[in-house]
Amino acid sequence: MGHSCSCNCQGHSEEQHRFPPYILPAVSFAMLLTGLYMQHTDAELFSKEIVRFAWYLLAYLPVGLPVIREAIESIREKDVFSEFTLMCIATLGAFYIGEYPEGVAVMLFYSIGEIFQENAVAKARKNISALLDVRPETATVIHDNEAVTFAPTDVLPGEIIEVKAGERVPLDGKLLSEVAAFNTAALTGESTPRNIHREEEVLAGMIVTDKVIRIEVTKPYNQSALARILELVQNASERKAPAELFIRKFARIYTPIVTGLAFLIVLIPFIYSLIQPDFLFVFNDWLYRALVFLVISCPCALVISIPLGYFGGIGAASRQGILFKGGNYLDAITKINTVVFDKTGTLTKGIFEVQSLSAANHIPEKELLHIIASVESRSNHPIAKAIVAYAREQQVEIDTTIDTTELAGYGLKAVVEGKDILVGNSRLLDSEGVLFHPNETSVSPGRNNCFTRMKQNSDTVVVCAIDRQYAGHILLADTPKEDAVKAIKQLKELNINNLEILSGDKQIIVSKLATRLGISRAYGDLLPEGKVAHLEELIRNPENRIAFVGDGINDAPVLALSDIGIAMGGLGSDAAIETADVVIQTDQPSKVATAIRIGKFTRNIVWQNISLAFGVKLIVLILGAGGIATMWEAVFADVGVALLAILNAVRILKTNKPD
Repeated sequence: MGHSCSCNCQGHSEEQHRFPPYILPAVSFAMLLTGLYMQHTDAELFSKEIVRFAWYLLAYLPVGLPVIREAIESIREKDVFSEFTLMCIATLGAFYIGEYPEGVAVMLFYSIGEIFQENAVAKARKNISALLDVRPETATVIHDNEAVTFAPTDVLPGEIIEVKAGERVPLDGKLLSEVAAFNTAALTGESTPRNIHREEEVLAGMIVTDKVIRIEVTKPYNQSALARILELVQNASERKAPAELFIRKFARIYTPIVTGLAFLIVLIPFIYSLIQPDFLFVFNDWLYRALVFLVISCPCALVISIPLGYFGGIGAASRQGILFKGGNYLDAITKINTVVFDKTGTLTKGIFEVQSLSAANHIPEKELLHIIASVESRSNHPIAKAIVAYAREQQVEIDTTIDTTELAGYGLKAVVEGKDILVGNSRLLDSEGVLFHPNETSVSPGRNNCFTRMKQNSDTVVVCAIDRQYAGHILLADTPKEDAVKAIKQLKELNINNLEILSGDKQIIVSKLATRLGISRAYGDLLPEGKVAHLEELIRNPENRIAFVGDGINDAPVLALSDIGIAMGGLGSDAAIETADVVIQTDQPSKVATAIRIGKFTRNIVWQNISLAFGVKLIVLILGAGGIATMWEAVFADVGVALLAILNAVRILKTNKPD
């Protein structure tokens, strides 16, 4: 349980793992029990000291040699005071004074602890691997209507791939089939299948659940969502949390100090016996106390369980669709007392939905919707897609053969059934001299004040004119995400009440959303530099520990500026995801509170382990120096506490809803 195993545990050597790792400890354990039984029964075989020595030496070698080998390696690397060195000194000293069983027991229980620890680390890695290591080995590319198998890394953007039901999507792309259901658990942690429609994005790692589909590849493999996630998690353990860094530095100072104290436990009584001849100094007794002191002093429980705790926290978060880029961020998120949200794509869906349709008196609403949807059907703009989707929901027929002319920044012109159609914004009607009023009251051309009133309750107004007469309008808005209210409520339950929204949208729209969600401070009409200036103002208060949650390219500067940058990974831009410290793959704002709870749960486990290790070691160190504790207590204080700490750290991996 030493530094060879801090989250990259590979055991003592390749030879040791050619067969089950418990074989050698099992042999030693059997020989130790047999030896203790024969000693207890005064068996004739153990009447000679040389026989006892040879028997326990044979019991010692299977578990002792790997540690001795590690000690030699650490000394070569100028790490003299490693736990391996301490174990060797303590056990060889035990053999010197004739305490053979205790010497074997130290190495035996140390080896058992190694097995438990390796299993715990393997479990942590398996949790993450099961979630993320889902890279398909092949991709079926369609060439001239023939299926050809390639490695995903060899497939280029623009090529068409085919994925069968039950298979994983190997690369990011656009769905060419009409609609398909996907299991997205590998990317988002959500088990509910998700329906994706034609032209919508499909991400590598998703599993097709219902039928054979075809996808047009949009990104090379190394830029896919799956590859990015794998890289984030693989690199996460390299970024150490403050507690982890402290313990490693502490161990480098602590171990030489306790080694010196162990030496003084023998030296001081010896010197005192020279000054006071009536003081009975028995070398072997004081050497035994020093050896007990050495065994207790090994910092295994701290050096291993703390990195394992943070690694477990990263794994637990990954299962929830939350990717921490390092243990340091897992620790930093526990200190957050201010959360600032972007609006569009973060608290809202980033998808326009029709709020209402209003037709002029001379035209039925369904006919108006048919005309507007038919004109917009050739456009890929999000507003156009929203109108077409709404028309389909209302079972209104759409003519997709209409030729349109785009007027950049204004809208579209078309001819439908011999009529001149204008569909666009208020400037389009102004530029064409079309009089407009929802109630068809005569107004003079120019800026139509009614738009101001309508836009107070929506994000966008799309107007329509037929043969240069106003025909009606559609109001659209970007709606809040389903769990946006829940997200704010959960943050307040965590006593995070300083919540804000920063957005480039109109102030009245941002304020309306803030009121709906229960956020008291909301700032709209902000350019990226405005968001930066506002965040810098918050930072000037040293009491603020700020998390910014966003998804757009324009959020990258504030994500970098905040104490913790949290990006929405499903819809978020690459710039935001690269800049952020935490990525939420599910695009759910409620996961911000989940991330904070996981961070706090991990920190509690880590500090429980630190307290347990220091508390037990301090008590047994004092008892050992006083000659009260034996080597058996020393073994518990070292290996036993390490095992308890590891088992405690594994709790993080088992939690789904940490408190």
